[in-house]
Amino acid sequence: MPEKFGVYIPEDLRREIERYMKTLGFRSKSRLIQEALRLFIVEHKWQVSGEVAGVIGVVYNHDVGDVDKELTDVQHKYIDEIISTVHVHLDKERCMLTIIVRGSTERIRELIRQIEGLRGILTLRSMLLSAK
Repeated sequence: MPEKFGVYIPEDLRREIERYMKTLGFRSKSRLIQEALRLFIVEHKWQVSGEVAGVIGVVYNHDVGDVDKELTDVQHKYIDEIISTVHVHLDKERCMLTIIVRGSTERIRELIRQIEGLRGILTLRSMLLSAK
């Protein structure tokens, strides 16, 4: 059974919501909020579940130290969780590594922490979803 409750939204956020509602064709704020909450749950559910699958995107400066070798070494530690990788040269200094993973939430968190700790990492972004 649906439940009704109030939400207070700052004026600037309200204006932005209305702009997106028009652009995306939403007619109901309730429907927009429901979709936003579903997306929030999907994006964060992996953190409380036992299994996760998804993508870890990394942009790094390959000229910093031995970052290429260190990234490879880290990946070898998590060979059972890494399904595939794609390496892209963005420019003369920066590379992008896309790592497709599946495994326990704990192991994937460890993998992310190890990558984040490497010198030369510029950006790390994950899109992980509960696998169960």
